[in-house]
Amino acid sequence: MFTLYYHPGACSLAAHIVLEWIGEPYATKEVAFGDKDYLKVNPAGAVPALDDGEGWILTQDAAILRYLSLRSPKAGLAIHGSAREEAEADRWSFFITGDLHPAFFPLFVPNRYTRAREKKAFDDIRDAAKALAHKKFAIIDAHLAGRRFFLSERRSYLDAYIFPMERWAQSLLDDGLSGFPSVRAHHDMMAADPAVKNVLAAEGA
Repeated sequence: MFTLYYHPGACSLAAHIVLEWIGEPYATKEVAFGDKDYLKVNPAGAVPALDDGEGWILTQDAAILRYLSLRSPKAGLAIHGSAREEAEADRWSFFITGDLHPAFFPLFVPNRYTRAREKKAFDDIRDAAKALAHKKFAIIDAHLAGRRFFLSERRSYLDAYIFPMERWAQSLLDDGLSGFPSVRAHHDMMAADPAVKNVLAAEGA
């Protein structure tokens, strides 16, 4: 049985959603950032981590999401098609991993980006991060225009992957998602999904 190591409301929410979608038995373990015991599971200290129950632990959100989708093909969450279609899925997965997700880091931990300890320094960093997140979401909003799901005509692991960051934007950006109507529509669709509701309730997020 799978065991997911997660932190409430973090990007591990995506893997939690996909586990719920695929319908296989799984357990969860909530961890705190900096937990010394968790470092034995994932030396990087980041969530999520997935224990497959057979002594193999997989880390990195994008890798976990793709693995679960391929492992459970009946759930229809993987992107199957031409080389171009699969590359398109990889492009957006890498964009979320490498561009969108890191844009939020300075909002959560501004102290990592300066040696200063004055409030103004932290506020400046947060303001810069918000501006960067806006730029990234403008790209996502243009992509989602006219689409129900993130890619193709059905839901995929990419819908789960983007959702935690949509929630962060809704709560952390000064104007929430009001400037991104297509992103907001996607967020609302996901939030109304029964499995997503179950996960959010379980995490207390």
